[in-house]
Amino acid sequence: MQLKTLRRSLFVLLFLAASLQAHAEGGEGAAAPPGRAAIPSKLAANALLLDAARAGQRMVAVGERGHVVLSDDGGQSWRQAQHVPTRASLTSVFFVDAERGWAVGHDATIVSTRNGGESWRLQRTAPEEEIPLLAVWFTDAQHGLAVGAFSLMLQTTDGGKRWQRLPPPGGGEVDHHLNDIFSGPNGTLFIAAERGTVYRSRDGGLSWQTLGLPYTGSLWGGLALAHDAVLVYGMRGHVFRSDNLGESWLEIASPTDKSLSGGTRLEGDGVALAGLGGVVLLSDDGGRSFRPRVRPGRRGFAAVATTDGRSLLLFGEDGVEKPER
Repeated sequence: MQLKTLRRSLFVLLFLAASLQAHAEGGEGAAAPPGRAAIPSKLAANALLLDAARAGQRMVAVGERGHVVLSDDGGQSWRQAQHVPTRASLTSVFFVDAERGWAVGHDATIVSTRNGGESWRLQRTAPEEEIPLLAVWFTDAQHGLAVGAFSLMLQTTDGGKRWQRLPPPGGGEVDHHLNDIFSGPNGTLFIAAERGTVYRSRDGGLSWQTLGLPYTGSLWGGLALAHDAVLVYGMRGHVFRSDNLGESWLEIASPTDKSLSGGTRLEGDGVALAGLGGVVLLSDDGGRSFRPRVRPGRRGFAAVATTDGRSLLLFGEDGVEKPER
């Protein structure tokens, strides 16, 4: 896997491996030079979107070419953010409250907002590194982590004014792609990585433990469930559940062989996962079993979210979609 293949990807969260050949052949739309603002577009909500997060009652989604779109009515309508100071593809977004949030993406780009996503400031970009950031997480408005390809991990303790590079969570000789970071029960942190690897921290990211799964493929994401349960998912529809903060894992029977890249909790014990081929998996028992739904057109999804615990918002190749469950 060469660095040049990571400059841009279709679904950089979904298939940082599966789409490499297309990029190596010189796909259209390479990341723009730093400092150039995202271009206003009436079709921003219909273009490739890679992640979404709640900002109070607002939903904020991010995607290719620095696109950030906002919805204040539960996903019924969307508008583009007023100013985003990059055209790099944005892969992940996180808010600590209704106003303050961060997004990360290609060229190790990090942008922040203090007004609920209306406008953004550039905090970091490093196109010379040719490494995308794939996920961002904050414990409060000052302390955050951003992770990405080749074990890139950055930390801030001042709200992003300064970002410091940290050693890889698996040790200096490990260069796993760090695909997602999420918080679990009791203040734990988890990173879903490739080669069937999950990293766990019990001290806010200061130190990490490698958790082994009965699987050697890539894990694209994860989410915390009730009590001490954690769910991770990834390539070819693989889903794993732990009831003890990752000490042991059980593979869940999956009704799909399509790669899964996004997940969210629903009301009660509900869980929704989404991925390639228009696949959506739904669970009513906390991720112990799933039933499939395939969206018309079979376009790929990178993320799934909910505004009310019941209805779904799907984000992917064709932007945002709000299906009926």
